[in-house]
Amino acid sequence: MSNNAHQSPVSITLPDGSIRTYDHPLTVHDVAASIGAGLARSTLAGRVDGRLVDACDVIDHDAKLQIITPKDEDGLDIIRHSCAHLVGHALKQLYPTAKMVIGPVINDGFYYDVAFERPFTPADLEAIEARMRELISQEYDVVKRMIPRDEAIQIFKSRHEDYKLRLIEDMPDTQEMGLYFHEEYVDMCRGPHVPNTRFLKAFKLTKLAGAYWRGDAKSEQLQRVYGTAWADAKQLSAHLVRIDEAEKRDHRKIGRELDLFHFEDDAPGSVFWHPRGWAVFQSLIAYMRRRQNDAGYVEVNTPDVMDRSLWETSGHWHNYRDHMFTTETEDGRALALKPMNCPGGTLLYRHGLKSYRDLPIRMGEFGKVHRYEPSGSLHGVLRVRHFTQDDAHIFCTPEQMNEECRSVVGLVLDIYRQFGFDDVRIKLSTRPTNRIGSDATWDQLEGALIHSLEEMGLDYQNNPGEGAFYGPKLEFVLRDAIGRDWQCGTLQVDMNLPERFGIEYVDEDGLRKRPVMLHRALFGSLERFTGIMLEHHSGKLPAWLSPIQVVVCSISQQHAGYVRDVATLLRCKGLRVETDTRNEKIGYKIREHTLQRTPFLLVAGAKEQEEGTLAIRTRDGKDLGVMLLNAAVDWLFAQVEAPDSRPRRELMEEVTARLKLKQARQPV
Repeated sequence: MSNNAHQSPVSITLPDGSIRTYDHPLTVHDVAASIGAGLARSTLAGRVDGRLVDACDVIDHDAKLQIITPKDEDGLDIIRHSCAHLVGHALKQLYPTAKMVIGPVINDGFYYDVAFERPFTPADLEAIEARMRELISQEYDVVKRMIPRDEAIQIFKSRHEDYKLRLIEDMPDTQEMGLYFHEEYVDMCRGPHVPNTRFLKAFKLTKLAGAYWRGDAKSEQLQRVYGTAWADAKQLSAHLVRIDEAEKRDHRKIGRELDLFHFEDDAPGSVFWHPRGWAVFQSLIAYMRRRQNDAGYVEVNTPDVMDRSLWETSGHWHNYRDHMFTTETEDGRALALKPMNCPGGTLLYRHGLKSYRDLPIRMGEFGKVHRYEPSGSLHGVLRVRHFTQDDAHIFCTPEQMNEECRSVVGLVLDIYRQFGFDDVRIKLSTRPTNRIGSDATWDQLEGALIHSLEEMGLDYQNNPGEGAFYGPKLEFVLRDAIGRDWQCGTLQVDMNLPERFGIEYVDEDGLRKRPVMLHRALFGSLERFTGIMLEHHSGKLPAWLSPIQVVVCSISQQHAGYVRDVATLLRCKGLRVETDTRNEKIGYKIREHTLQRTPFLLVAGAKEQEEGTLAIRTRDGKDLGVMLLNAAVDWLFAQVEAPDSRPRRELMEEVTARLKLKQARQPV
């Protein structure tokens, strides 16, 4: 596209398949105006032949065009990016000596990094937001200009924008720059941006934070202004409500309240699990262990520390070195804490010759991994340096690959449903720039994932360039109770590591062949999944997963013996139980344990002790009345069963009935 004097006709194909022909080149906005005035007023940008462009960009050839409005996901990103530029406009008016750095889009919003001689305050944040609103009210046009590199350098030199000049230095091959003019303010960007500030009304600045130039703690410190922006005031209001709700659900706050875990400066990025938190963690592992066992997995374990040569073979040393913890022995041998379990899995497979009859081999591992994450990115149990993965590696023949992919996808979606996540999106992450293996291999692997999803009738989104360096992957994104998205499970297909490690199987003709390797994690990080569950349920975990499932309370200390016996009976049934025989009023005890989100509260006094009964209440305040002890124990056991218990019981009953039927048919 160019602003070209050539006046040849242009045919534009719209998303509905209709074609419009024009007798000369025209802008995206011109096309929108030819369709209708309402569409023209809503036009933010366009996607021409798959590439996002500004509304003012000229289309001078036959092309496919999607007009982008605030209703589109791309439109929302454009609004947020333009709001970041607007921060620059307002901030430079208020603080002329500030130097602007970068202002990208992030989930649900944007930020701008700024260098300034003093720390910004909450009052400064309010002032910047107020000035932004004044500028928006002017509804001025945002003007795009493509200018030569040398001219861009002179513009930013005259404005003393040192960081913009450093950014230009990082693009030595770029000879033309995109500049966007917000009246007297100018910023550099590849765009696109909104054509007018009237699109930016639904925004709010949210917080201030520290940052570093290029994210390097050794570089100069910057200040980061965060904000959120939406298509309209209704969406903004809903998001602010979600933020408020998210603060109430913060897993770190819940972790303190429920005494689940804590962190120490002596072990940054590592979790200190308290008994209650560890009970939740182990319940997740036990659940996954059962599901994997039912699905034909065997459980294995590999070492935490392995030689550098292994990581060089796998490619991690070259592609992941900056995220690895390493050490060196006195004889000069380099060792690394494993950041991933995959190489250990290949060594397990390589131990002993495998036949095609042995495949598929599904090996599960609850492996501890260690990854260096920058200090600023650590966030409770959601982002840590030391964590446990419910990892699995499946080794199969190429002919088995599609079936194994479908099996994993089905297992993932069923497990998420059992945890209450029915809204799951699937993203296909394809080959990254930095990768190993041939294009032909990547074509085959990406095709296997696509074919499996299409056979299952599942929708997916493309995530170009975001695959692992050794293979493409599916990412499973869960939507929680307040509408937030969490990327959890992954499935990767890989023929590169089998090649690098030289693993083989003997086929039915006696020939040695390479297996396909599937990498699979369903929870992802168990630490992170625990945090997601805490926030999703606002601390009220399902009864089967709750750290304490039942508290048995005495009305007075005279009933302490009965309470302890009831607790013993429940523990023998496998329930996690505590007793409360303190000399406190029963109302106080009930309030306290309700605040602890304990699913069931049992109350015993003189009458209950004499009649062998229990009064039962729920954490939601519902009084379930009085039950005989045996009935109460059976009822409670049913309430705290894990979600996989019923399907497993039904399967057992079905198989038992089938076996009995076969037995009945046998002649006496």
